[in-house]
Amino acid sequence: MRFNSFFSRKSAPTVNHEGAAAFTLTPQIELYAAVATAALSDQFYEKADTRLQRLRELVARNEPTFVAQLAVYARESLNLRSVPLVLCVELARLHRGDNLVSRLVARVVQRPDEITELLAFYAQANGRVGTKILNRLSKQLQKGLALSFNRFDGYQLAKYDRSGAVRLRDALFLVHPNPKDAAQQALFDQLVRGELPTPYTWETELSAAGQQAYADPTERAAAVARTWEALIASGKLGYMALLRNLRNILEANVSAEAMTQVCATLADRTAVARSKQLPFRFLAAFREVKALSGGPVASVLAALEDAIAHSAANLRGFGAETRVVVACDVSGSMQQPISPRSKVLLYDVSLVLGMLLQSRCQNVVAGMFGSKWKRISLARGPVLRNVEEFYRREGEVGYSTNGHLVVQDLRQRREVVDKVMIFTDVQLWNSNGDGGTIAQEWAAYRRSVAPNARLYLFDLAGHGATPLQVRPEMGVALIAGWSDKIFDVLTALDNGGSALIEIAKVTL
Repeated sequence: MRFNSFFSRKSAPTVNHEGAAAFTLTPQIELYAAVATAALSDQFYEKADTRLQRLRELVARNEPTFVAQLAVYARESLNLRSVPLVLCVELARLHRGDNLVSRLVARVVQRPDEITELLAFYAQANGRVGTKILNRLSKQLQKGLALSFNRFDGYQLAKYDRSGAVRLRDALFLVHPNPKDAAQQALFDQLVRGELPTPYTWETELSAAGQQAYADPTERAAAVARTWEALIASGKLGYMALLRNLRNILEANVSAEAMTQVCATLADRTAVARSKQLPFRFLAAFREVKALSGGPVASVLAALEDAIAHSAANLRGFGAETRVVVACDVSGSMQQPISPRSKVLLYDVSLVLGMLLQSRCQNVVAGMFGSKWKRISLARGPVLRNVEEFYRREGEVGYSTNGHLVVQDLRQRREVVDKVMIFTDVQLWNSNGDGGTIAQEWAAYRRSVAPNARLYLFDLAGHGATPLQVRPEMGVALIAGWSDKIFDVLTALDNGGSALIEIAKVTL
């Protein structure tokens, strides 16, 4: 399929959440954007229940095969966990007649706790409460979950056998997986009896160290430090656990040898690739560590800079011959946590992705916009330090969403660029009252200054409308999500493809 065929030729006019003129998206593009940015929590413009209801409606408007491909793409390429399970449940409600759903579930469920999470959402989506929570489960969901059970060993089952609306034991009784052999049957029996061996994890080890009785608090602190050192030396502390516990490790005053190993692991290219961390998680760790003082802190910060650079190792960037503008939205609606428990804002995601791209471009103008658009000159390379510099200065541009000023500035300077990259929640509006829009500015810029320029909207919120028509002949493209994988879509666009073509490559 060609790029053009994915977009309606005449997008219907609408308004965005700020009441500004906007354009609708095709059901495929809207579902892709909603899924790629779904935290399933309250956002500035959209409550979690509203987003969930819109996802359900969009699933019904799309072909089942596309929904299944998108679920796999979200799980395996974007490294999202919850929203692919939502797509599985919604597809099971609507689709019958083949084994598409069972194959999808077996593909998407990659951890035992995703079995129970899927069943809990299934109960919620179908209004099941009390003793009826697991009644009348879709046969295709049941078959897919049974296949998933066969994939997990005793360590995985024990690690993720947690309390909740649905326990793994309940799921086992519900889906009746056929054990592969006698050893797996024994595991299932242990799960039913609650006799799976306690797994060796960093949580259990630290808990054991902290629960011992010590006469002196310094003895307890020393025991915790020794436990961290043992975990680090064992290689069994996963990359995500390491990233999230850097502050705890530093405050435990582990040995210099242990800290050297921590930094080596953080900065290891292979470990970073295998961890599949979303780029903003490196920023969250960077901020936690930066708040501390002491000898190892500088080394850890440097290791985190190396790590985020490795996380986008496949980002090709652009050479000196390609003129690029990177514009980051720092408006009020971007000052929203991506989830209730996160300190990371949509604004942070905008800056991290923008600075990753800036670090790979040789001829680049970077800046931020709110009420004003401001260019900021930064060294190419230190992604996290550049993010922090933007963060320090965001109040300099105000908190409206005047994204049209980015293009207006180029037009007034008569500055020819090849690519304009805007990282935003796409709820652009004009607070100046002069009627100017990004659609008008873009058309004028291409007509009078740079007819071959291309505009890329990096949608970080997925609210379902855009401030100008997403059409190739107008030089406008939409990319959605928080993952470094958005840059794979950018490469595909430059080669005549699209996000939907990348999704269509998924084999089921």
